[in-house]
Order: sequence, then C-alpha cells, then structure tokens
Amino acid sequence: MTEPHNPGSHVVQVELQIDQVTIVSSAEATATVRCVLGPVRRGARFDRIRDSAEAIDLELTQILAYVGRSVEELDPVHTALVTLRGKGVQLLTSAAPSSRWQAIRGTNPQL
Repeated sequence: MTEPHNPGSHVVQVELQIDQVTIVSSAEATATVRCVLGPVRRGARFDRIRDSAEAIDLELTQILAYVGRSVEELDPVHTALVTLRGKGVQLLTSAAPSSRWQAIRGTNPQL
C-alpha cells in the first residue's frame, strides 16, 4: 500500500503508465496501462502527467482486465484497458521504443 498524500487523510496517490492510447474524442480516450502505484480504483482522478507542466483533469471511468472483464480496481504491476474522460486526453501519448512510457498521476476517490 502507498503512503497517504496528506498525513492524516485517506487520499492515496496512484500512477498509471501508458503503453498504447486511442483518442476517442476531445474528452475521452482508451488506453492500455500498467498500474505502478496503487491500487487504482474506478473513479480515480488524474491531475498531472509525470515530467510535464501540462495540466490535465481526467477521471478513470472503466477498467477492463483479465480478458475484458470489468473490475473496480487495478493492483500494481497488472495491466488493463481503461477509459479516461476529461480535460487533457489529447496530451496522452503511446509508448515509443526510444522513450520512457508516459505516466499519469492522481488520487483515488474517497471511500
């Protein structure tokens, strides 16, 4: 489990690495991702791209794992197809052989 973002709160930082992304519309994308900090729950909000000053505001609305089965959360080191909606989807990029995977960071919804 990760450390709380703010001591004394239940806000937990999460991070997904993006392998492949498909921009569906100006406000929606689907992406094959790997969870590197989590678990990441459906409803998580992502507010930044690692190593970028660009602002994003994306909500994770769906997680398809284990051969297309819808799940509520994704544990570290597991991969899934996710749907992200909100501001900044056009900034998401697929991995390239010559560069690091892009990673998005945010927080899980409160329980």
